[in-house]
Amino acid sequence: MAKKKLKKLVINRDWCKGCGICAAFCPIQVLELDRMEKAAAVRPEDCICCRMCELRCPDLAVEVIIDEREEVVEAQSEQEENNEK
Repeated sequence: MAKKKLKKLVINRDWCKGCGICAAFCPIQVLELDRMEKAAAVRPEDCICCRMCELRCPDLAVEVIIDEREEVVEAQSEQEENNEK
């Protein structure tokens, strides 16, 4: 299975109420609450695109955008490797 690659992690700070649910559910601790008690992506490069933050946010303030292009290219490469075996 192709590994998902993060294109962008969008946090709508106007919608975020600072409940911390997104940060609590993130298995890699990509998200934290900042000084203003709003969600912030402090380590977006570590994101595994599980979308737990997006799925659990009660205010729909978090959106995980995956680079679909990258995923397709990797899947094609894996398919070619499997066909060669």
